[in-house]
Amino acid sequence: MKQRRLGAGGIEVSALGLGCLSFSPYYASGGITQQVADSLVDRAIDLGINFFDTAAMYLGSEELLGKTLGNRRGKLIVATKFGVVLDDKGRPAGMDGRPENVKRCCDESLSRLGIDVIDLYYLHRIDRAVPIEETVGAMADLVRTGKIRAIGLCEVSASTIRRAHRAHRIAAVQTEYSLWSRDVEAAILPCCRELGIAFVPYSPLGRGFLSGELGNTDALAANDLRRMIPRFQGDNFARNQELLNVLREIAERHGATTSQIALAWLLHRGDEIIPIPGTRHVAYVEQNAAAANLSLDGADMATLDRAFAPDRVAGARHSEASHRFVDAEPDA
Repeated sequence: MKQRRLGAGGIEVSALGLGCLSFSPYYASGGITQQVADSLVDRAIDLGINFFDTAAMYLGSEELLGKTLGNRRGKLIVATKFGVVLDDKGRPAGMDGRPENVKRCCDESLSRLGIDVIDLYYLHRIDRAVPIEETVGAMADLVRTGKIRAIGLCEVSASTIRRAHRAHRIAAVQTEYSLWSRDVEAAILPCCRELGIAFVPYSPLGRGFLSGELGNTDALAANDLRRMIPRFQGDNFARNQELLNVLREIAERHGATTSQIALAWLLHRGDEIIPIPGTRHVAYVEQNAAAANLSLDGADMATLDRAFAPDRVAGARHSEASHRFVDAEPDA
């Protein structure tokens, strides 16, 4: 597996990571077992993947990942996140970026993961009641005390990235980015490139949409979060299905799957981009890893860019409830 860095001169990681949201119950009724987690991580490591991304709010995911890493921690890179406050049903209810919460959450994640240091620690969403400089300052204290190695931010605007980076070097920014979620290209991605910050796309396969295997949403579990996302609903979903035709044509020409082409497109967008597809199936870990070896030419990239132009995608990428936690530019 090819390697990339978490920011200029930062930690070296595999070009593709493994996102561990899929370990949690958010996409199906119930999380996965330890045995399934072990098989996923084992195969990922076999294929050269050393970058594992989880979060405190991914119910049970930190514990599963920690147990499966065990004494193999070695050069494996672990990223986790804090800051989301859950209600009694496990749903996001708010954010807490207070310095005292930063340190408490870090200790809790270290305990759940069973490790001594977190390689990349993200603020999962900003707390608008706390200046970003205060939150990042507390995270910088964790770097100085050796509890974390690098600082990351999730779903933040370019202006917030700049403010945070002045307080302490930001190693990575994580935001949704895929063929059908490209709004980061306007300001966030250029900002990361300017400042030497890695960009880690979550949901690089459009929450499964770009696999081309989700013909309709009827089979989704009742609690599957995609049921609440506008682009998966009604006419929006039907219109978006049409976008897959071009993706299928290019995949067929390369003898690849649509998922592999979608990941290859991201990897070709720049060396600072490190996608973290998640899955519950070993076969998909293998399939995703193979995408790192796919080569797309300029014509392929241009065709995909046109086919998935942002104005052709129907529906918002977040539900109204989730969007309120996204840090948008002040004039957006």
